[in-house]
Amino acid sequence: MASDQDHERAAIEGVVTRLSAMFAGTHTPEQVETAVMKAYGKFADSPVRDFIPVLVEHDSKEILRGDVA
Repeated sequence: MASDQDHERAAIEGVVTRLSAMFAGTHTPEQVETAVMKAYGKFADSPVRDFIPVLVEHDSKEILRGDVA
């Protein structure tokens, strides 16, 4: 049976996949993955994990759009 960590990891991989397609014209898949991992790292110590993928996707979009340094 898959653990919560496995589900979270799969959700983050989904974020990378979606954003790679969304930003294909302006960013490489590697740049997208870097942005996602940067955003994901901000939540490393968060005790509540339910909304982490949604928050990571939101923050990653801001990074990729240049809204956040």
